[in-house]
Amino acid sequence: MAITRVLSLDGGGIRGLLATVILQRLTATPGLETFLAAADLLAGTSTGGLIALAVARGIDLAEIRRLYEEKAEAIFDDTWLDDLVDLGRLRGAEYDIKGLRRELRRLFGETTLGDLAKPVLIPSFDLDNEDPDPGKRQWKPKLFHNLPGPGTDAGMRAADVGLYTCAAPTYFPSVDGFIDGGVYANNPAMCALAQTQDRRHGPPADLGEVRLFSLGTGLNLQHIKGKANDWGYAQWAKPLVNLMLDGTAGIADYQCRQILGDRYHRLCPIFPPGTTFPMDGVDKIPALVRFAEAVPLGDTIAWLRRWW
Repeated sequence: MAITRVLSLDGGGIRGLLATVILQRLTATPGLETFLAAADLLAGTSTGGLIALAVARGIDLAEIRRLYEEKAEAIFDDTWLDDLVDLGRLRGAEYDIKGLRRELRRLFGETTLGDLAKPVLIPSFDLDNEDPDPGKRQWKPKLFHNLPGPGTDAGMRAADVGLYTCAAPTYFPSVDGFIDGGVYANNPAMCALAQTQDRRHGPPADLGEVRLFSLGTGLNLQHIKGKANDWGYAQWAKPLVNLMLDGTAGIADYQCRQILGDRYHRLCPIFPPGTTFPMDGVDKIPALVRFAEAVPLGDTIAWLRRWW
């Protein structure tokens, strides 16, 4: 069956809690209780990839929410000893991956992508394809999926793919040579739309029949002052990561909107001026939940009822 209904979930670290609460609110809306079950493809990057994998595994949204609310502190655990070893974060990632690895193994165990009940598309980035031909050895984007046909990753463990897509530069170390897919597709909507046209995995969907719901993790109002910032590596390191993630999300939104028109809908709430929710902002979880519970959903509900 051709893919026609696509749910795309952005990356954003702890802000995945925002998307989870919104999904809970939508599925509690009369007439939309089963809208997640109707999705033909779940695409997710980084924290959105974890949500996509969990939903495809049949894990309840309440359990996904508990992962953020109860386990985030252990996942984003930055000890003074780690800072000392990393020379105050000048060398080494901010957080160890062990906490996240432990929670993903608990959630997914030995479950493979092929065991999941739904098709998934999870962006990551391969730092070294290890091709024996020197003329072909390079880094490259990698889209993990469980679709049938050539190139399927059905045999990959979901817990491992979850780690690969979440290994955000400067936040976590790379895992098995992979880093966060947000470096090129923090909003994976366009990747998912392209996947509906991939003939290797079945007949391409009629674009006139595709419906794509893109759910973001909130937008911090950020900017860099100055018309000529003569910065080097140290000054650009952290701003560049956030700039890159927001930039790729915005261009994917534009592309999908132009191609699908009214059959595309994106919800990415903007945080109030002066309020920011960092990817690792564990201390702001209560405020993030309050914000998520107050996000207006009228337009999204109307779109889902009409198009989904």
